[in-house]
Amino acid sequence: MILPIVGLGCPILRKKAEPITPDYPDLQALIANMYETMYAADGVGLAAPQINLSIRVVVIGFRPYDEKTDSYGPVAEEHTLINPEILEFKGEKKFFNEGCLSVPDIHEDVLRPERIVLKYYDAEFKEHIEEIDGMFARVAQHEIDHLDGIVFTDHLSALRKAMIKKKINNVVAGKVRTAYRMRTATR
Repeated sequence: MILPIVGLGCPILRKKAEPITPDYPDLQALIANMYETMYAADGVGLAAPQINLSIRVVVIGFRPYDEKTDSYGPVAEEHTLINPEILEFKGEKKFFNEGCLSVPDIHEDVLRPERIVLKYYDAEFKEHIEEIDGMFARVAQHEIDHLDGIVFTDHLSALRKAMIKKKINNVVAGKVRTAYRMRTATR
């Protein structure tokens, strides 16, 4: 089931999400719905607060984009992160242009470490501790920020925030058009 995505300005995006246990009700259905919602919105990551649930669950999925056909290919990689925790930041910090389903129409360069050591539970509640890098590390950091009440625009300089203030205000006011359903602070 495709769920509405919560937009910037909704209080849940600023709240620290709660950990869950293996007996969380209908967890597998929730995870399936999160993947379906993320892919329907052409996203690569989705955190539970973005679908109005203040719990520590993230889905990440990569589909290769084919410029010739202007379409996405089949899913190449998926990761379900339950109660994720970054144990260590590693490597050089690099800028990468980020966007967010909860902050549509805004894309900005964000500085993040290129590698992290991540502890999480998978969909079967099996624990993993691994060093990750590349796009997986970038998206994991972005989505874990959501679990801690942080959005990617919080990482921008005061000057850059001032430059995009009107765009941010439009998102908060619900004055954006998306190809997916959004729940905004005003509606």
